[in-house]
Amino acid sequence: MRRFTVPLTLLLLFGLLVGLSYYELIDLYTQSVLMFMGINIIYASSLNLVNGYMGEFSCGHAGFMAVGAYVASVLSVLLFAQDRVFGPPLLSPEYAILGFPLILVVAFIVAALAGLLIAIPSFKTRGDYLAIITIAANYIIITTIINLDSIGGARGFMGMKNTIFAMEDVVFLPWMIIWVFIFTVLSIWMIRRFVSSTLGKGIVAIHQDEVAAEIMSVNTNKMKLIAFMISSGLAGVAGALFAHVLGYVNPSSFGILKSTEALVMVYLGGMGSLSGSVLSAIAFTLLLELLRPLQIIKWIVVPLLLIILMQFRPEGIMGNKELSDIFPGLRKLYKFK
Repeated sequence: MRRFTVPLTLLLLFGLLVGLSYYELIDLYTQSVLMFMGINIIYASSLNLVNGYMGEFSCGHAGFMAVGAYVASVLSVLLFAQDRVFGPPLLSPEYAILGFPLILVVAFIVAALAGLLIAIPSFKTRGDYLAIITIAANYIIITTIINLDSIGGARGFMGMKNTIFAMEDVVFLPWMIIWVFIFTVLSIWMIRRFVSSTLGKGIVAIHQDEVAAEIMSVNTNKMKLIAFMISSGLAGVAGALFAHVLGYVNPSSFGILKSTEALVMVYLGGMGSLSGSVLSAIAFTLLLELLRPLQIIKWIVVPLLLIILMQFRPEGIMGNKELSDIFPGLRKLYKFK
């Protein structure tokens, strides 16, 4: 029975979310907050794979989010929506239900390949060079997008909502909250499976002592490349969902401030703790919403809270532990791999 606890709980939660959204028992604002929680969970967990489990320091994660956002947005509009630049859709909009998850997979692949381009020169060095190279990559990606007038340049790109409307015309359901839920669960499952696999244990070994891992025949460069590609690809999926939830995407949304948000969530939750990233992403999203009336002042309050946390609990909320490590009794209730 333990092995079915997590799937049954997720199925119940999924049904509850879809039901409440479908019958409008929760308003659009609450739905948006829930979707941003899911997106932030993917975003923070993907960075934790590199910074937490692997022990490297990546600072430009928003660049990969931008790649995923723009790839998915352009494909979405090109295939399923009428656009003044791209013209009529290449496929009938009624296929959007089947095509949208494939677009998210393409966003994952392209963002992962972008991550590979950054990882190859980065992992030939040791130390803090990855941080510098990823910041540079973040700027290069944003500057490139700004100078591509065909996708809106600095003005941004829009039209993705038409794809969501096309899905609703076929079957009237809250499709975005459905896709965000499904891909959030898939992302957490994927990271969990990876870190508990042989490859993932190699990543943890690199974190403990890279030289010792090499002596024990661990192919450290290969492990790092795979982990970085998975991390970048998942950030791309988060970006693709982010663009479709907003229905508009702008290069300024993926600057250093967005990369800093991911770092805050990872360090708030705890390095190398998947459940910590999930909890911190939920808490961070709620905190930003609670502080929204303060407008720009919230970016003074949030760092101050982070400084206070670092003073009293520098390892973050969970440290490098999972919920089942802190509450061993939970292991009797579920089995999750």
